[in-house]
Amino acid sequence: MREMKVQDMTAPLFWIPNMKKNVTSKELSSSHIFSGIDGECVSAGTVWTAVAHIVTGAIGSGVLSLAWSIAQLGWIGGPLTIVFFAAITLLSSFLLSSTYRSPDPELGPHRSSSYLDAVNLHKGEGNSRFCGVFVNVSLYGLGIAYVITAAISMRAIQKSNCSQDNGNEETCGFGDGYFMFIFGAMQVLLSQIPNFHNIQWLSILAAIMSFAYAFIGMGLSIGQVKENGHAEGSIEGIPTSSGMEKLWLIAQALGDIAFSYPFSVILIEIQDTLKSPPPENVTMKRASTISVIITTFFYLCCGCFGYAAFGNDTPGNLLAGFAHYNKHWLVDFSNACIVIHLVGAYQVYSQPFFANVENWLRFKFPDSEFANGTYYLKLPLLPAFPLNFLRLTFRTAYVASTTGIAMIFPYFNQILGVLAGIIYYPLSIYFPVEMYLSKGNIEEWTAKWTMLRTFSIVGFLVGLFTLIGSIEGIVSAKLS
Repeated sequence: MREMKVQDMTAPLFWIPNMKKNVTSKELSSSHIFSGIDGECVSAGTVWTAVAHIVTGAIGSGVLSLAWSIAQLGWIGGPLTIVFFAAITLLSSFLLSSTYRSPDPELGPHRSSSYLDAVNLHKGEGNSRFCGVFVNVSLYGLGIAYVITAAISMRAIQKSNCSQDNGNEETCGFGDGYFMFIFGAMQVLLSQIPNFHNIQWLSILAAIMSFAYAFIGMGLSIGQVKENGHAEGSIEGIPTSSGMEKLWLIAQALGDIAFSYPFSVILIEIQDTLKSPPPENVTMKRASTISVIITTFFYLCCGCFGYAAFGNDTPGNLLAGFAHYNKHWLVDFSNACIVIHLVGAYQVYSQPFFANVENWLRFKFPDSEFANGTYYLKLPLLPAFPLNFLRLTFRTAYVASTTGIAMIFPYFNQILGVLAGIIYYPLSIYFPVEMYLSKGNIEEWTAKWTMLRTFSIVGFLVGLFTLIGSIEGIVSAKLS
């Protein structure tokens, strides 16, 4: 049975920006600059910082499972499916970026600060709450999954070193729980970064790491192909014992590829960090195009070369195929890059959640010194760091809970394929289409309306098919 992929399936939450005492909810929702308790944070992002955020959120360790996906679909179906979902993601991002601003007769041009802020603006509070259910579950689940996945990569480094030292990787070192604790401790510190605007450096570092392990996986695969003297694989993909088994494997492969392009759900947060002029949607469309081209290139290279290297024996995690590679230090370095990338990705997806909960509490308790008071911690040779007790306690508790659940249920990530199947359609297709139709006041049965509705229906059918395949995959894994 292949290793289960940790799906990037999350969306950011709605947060209330510019928290001030004694202000109306209308004033709160009209602000586009997050100031919070730490002072005003002016949007100063560029197309390249946006690309770094997107790449950090999009190119996850799941890129290493795409070789397995292509192996199920074959040499023609695999690459075409990657290109197909890249086009869907780009269209979805264009629709979303167009809904970032909306004219309001009372407030003037409104800038949405989050995905749910945009849903609330264009589709109303009821739809925003409905959308929030998907977002809340997915964000918390992904936090747990990142803890598990990072621990697996750290444990892989340990096993490799033990195997090289004494030939027995099972009798030395620590268990996964130890590495989960280390990862959680790092996140407790990083989670004190005030908000999404302040993690650009972390996104850039994480994006570099994602390129590093993707390049290494691709390079190792190319070397394996040269060593074999030919490319493995076939047009039909890996043969199966029955047509039904093949159908379910195709559904799982489609799900893996579809959920490898998740950045649409953090697009509004990223767009809110951009400076203007030029208009934010223009910059965001350019950043989305660059990012989709970059990610698709890596997906195709890693997926195709991985399949060419291993053929019918393609593993669920490409690096697992090189576990006994003579240059084991290179595989260890790749796993280290995955860990560093996940450190950044955890923050990219957690910061919107933090802001949502904390700003809601500040709004509910505007006179609370615990929630709204800011204190500055000054250490020698370091700049003063703003400290808030709400942020310190809530974020520490959040990280502790994700780490604790990961330790108790280390196989929790196996259900993320199902969660991703549930969340993919509403967050990546349905709401972007509905918001765009509402913003543009597009009349029914016009050419544009018909094309967008068709796009939504096709997305629903594909999402349903992959969801059923994911459920079947988990059932088969439990029975085997």
